[in-house]
Amino acid sequence: MSLIRVERLDEQGNSRVSKPLWLAWVGEQMPPLEEVWQLYLRRFTVDHWYRFLKQRLHWTLPKLSTPKQCERWSDLMPLMTWELWLARDIVADNPLPWQKSLDKMTPGRVAQAMGSILAVIGTPARSPKPRGKSPGWKTGELRQRRTRYPIVKKTTTKPRKEQPESA
Repeated sequence: MSLIRVERLDEQGNSRVSKPLWLAWVGEQMPPLEEVWQLYLRRFTVDHWYRFLKQRLHWTLPKLSTPKQCERWSDLMPLMTWELWLARDIVADNPLPWQKSLDKMTPGRVAQAMGSILAVIGTPARSPKPRGKSPGWKTGELRQRRTRYPIVKKTTTKPRKEQPESA
């Protein structure tokens, strides 16, 4: 891992911003410093993608039990993004009353219009069973509770108050 410290200076060479910007490079070989700023500019696209995953595709919504389940769910996020990207040419823009019509469909607007495609394609799932009182657990079948993992909380340690010296 390589660390880069970026300081913004004014014409006289004085620091314009009091805090330096620290960048980290993890990889085989760090690119030349002339190319690092171009890579830094790409980070805004990545940041927006993560925000889109969390807010629109509900990446952090499911409460999954195991790290493997979390990893599988996270592996689906790029696939869903590609699906939306590829479907942008076949969906019709169907804006809500307060939205403007768009010529170039954004992934969020494509997700909004995916219902029409899914209605045409259908689903491989079976139709739902009729409602009613469920028969419950079979007699003699053992139940196992879900494994609970301890919650890890990070706390900040408060400085101790010094005791006044007694005479």
